[in-house]
Amino acid sequence: MAQCNNCIDATRFVVVLSGCPCTTYTQSNRVEPVTEANKKPPTLKTIAELTGLSLSTVSLSLRDGSRLKKETREKIARAAEEVGYVPNRAGVRLRTGQTNVLTLVQSPAKNTIDYTRQMIEGIGAHLRGTKFHLNVIPDLADADPETSVRYVLKNRTADGLILTHTSARDPRVQMLMDADFPFVCHGRTEFYAPHPFHDFHVERFVEVAVERLQLRGRTRFLLVAEDDGTTNFAKISGSFHRSLGRHGLTGEVATDTGILVSTETARAFGQRLASQSHRYDAIISNNELATLALMGGMGDKGMTFGADYELICRQTTDLLPLLYPAIDTVAEDLVETGGELARLLIARLGGAPVQSLQTLCEPKAQWRSDG
Repeated sequence: MAQCNNCIDATRFVVVLSGCPCTTYTQSNRVEPVTEANKKPPTLKTIAELTGLSLSTVSLSLRDGSRLKKETREKIARAAEEVGYVPNRAGVRLRTGQTNVLTLVQSPAKNTIDYTRQMIEGIGAHLRGTKFHLNVIPDLADADPETSVRYVLKNRTADGLILTHTSARDPRVQMLMDADFPFVCHGRTEFYAPHPFHDFHVERFVEVAVERLQLRGRTRFLLVAEDDGTTNFAKISGSFHRSLGRHGLTGEVATDTGILVSTETARAFGQRLASQSHRYDAIISNNELATLALMGGMGDKGMTFGADYELICRQTTDLLPLLYPAIDTVAEDLVETGGELARLLIARLGGAPVQSLQTLCEPKAQWRSDG
């Protein structure tokens, strides 16, 4: 059979079983070019043919890839992305009752550098090759923190939630436990009922910082950590006092309300510290941006870092050592933290017991001042 002129560019047309191979027929025998409206979307069979894997393997990977090898999951994920495969979420939900969506409820974090981006990067990296996608709900500072959680529970827009900046008796946690809805917290709480969490081991952070500063000959200690209502503050201040007691040292916690709410107030606080007659020579800080402002304020009044005082800060970016190459820090990898939170939540959705889903990120000392 002779080809028509349209066969020169057959990719423009829908191929059918009869007639010219580059055309499709309607009742009026009119030739219809391929458009976004009539182009068939890629299917699981498309991905199976592209990867050379079985249809069941492709289906399992996109549905729940945790039982397959990482290489297989990534191969299928790349192929799905290449052909533009998108699962029919409405169909999935009707068929399984699941959305294949995890939601990060991102609480407002003051004076935090790059927290959200790193967290999302880590979660996204872990979800690659699984059936899950990520939604992010930013909680505004003046909004009821329970609103976002209540919305997800009411409308079932996700299979599980990731909460950040949790407080000791966080009402969001209580709401989710009452509803028996899967979730994981970045941070611990004080509820008697156990729940999944991943947290920075702030107690150990303070312990190694106190030991380090004592070895450096420092004697008057100050802990700078804003009481923001999270469980983190209670744990870090408690560990600070215990560590000082073990070493026979004295120190205080900066408890003035609002000293770290902005870089302006943190810089002013640093100026006040430098103006005191009895200055602190060992400072431990829990926040990078506030630390930079604090050190700037102390420098305004003539105090020199490394000579008049030493400071150890919790580090989550490369900014501090870039500006102060000799500064000691204790690092937390927030990208790894995001990945761990995603792992814990998926494990919870898979039925893992809660007691096995409580992990701590061990601090990594970065000592640079030995010179």
